[in-house]
Amino acid sequence: MASSLVAGERLVRALGPGGELGPENLPRKLRAELEAALGENHKSGDSPGGPRRLVSFGLIRDLHQHLRERDSTLYLHELLEGSEIYLPDVVKPPRNPELVARLEKIKIQLANEEYKRITRNITCQDSRHGGTLSDLGKEVAAAFVCGYLGSQYIFTEMASRVLAALIVASVVGMAELYVMVRAMEGELGEL
Repeated sequence: MASSLVAGERLVRALGPGGELGPENLPRKLRAELEAALGENHKSGDSPGGPRRLVSFGLIRDLHQHLRERDSTLYLHELLEGSEIYLPDVVKPPRNPELVARLEKIKIQLANEEYKRITRNITCQDSRHGGTLSDLGKEVAAAFVCGYLGSQYIFTEMASRVLAALIVASVVGMAELYVMVRAMEGELGEL
């Protein structure tokens, strides 16, 4: 959290010799504290300009109070022109390896639960829900109709078309029964 600011050139000039905040315009204690703050250089790792002159908000508040009490024509916002709020670098503590391992385990568990939630209504890939006899009837009927309509391009007689459709429906029915039996064997093997 910010508790100080980087003093701009305007504030430094005002406190310097011949400035608006000369020794006659400020109480001795406040001036000494401001000069001490501006005299200290604080190094910052990310500052390209090198050391910085930091002034605490408390000193700025005291300066503002003094200017108000004296009904000065010099305003605080004019003095702080070119100044910036100083945000110190945040040092992150090292992470606990136990905590990291637990978090990874929880992330994996949550991802698995999310995957199960998303895929819970998908039955075509689940071998335990391989199909029912009502599905078998629909699939065989669809194969018969497809075979019957498709055979009209090959055969002209009705008997040939029906026979071709029965053969296609029989093949599809046998294949579906085979898959259902294999799925049931797998379920019985898991018990």
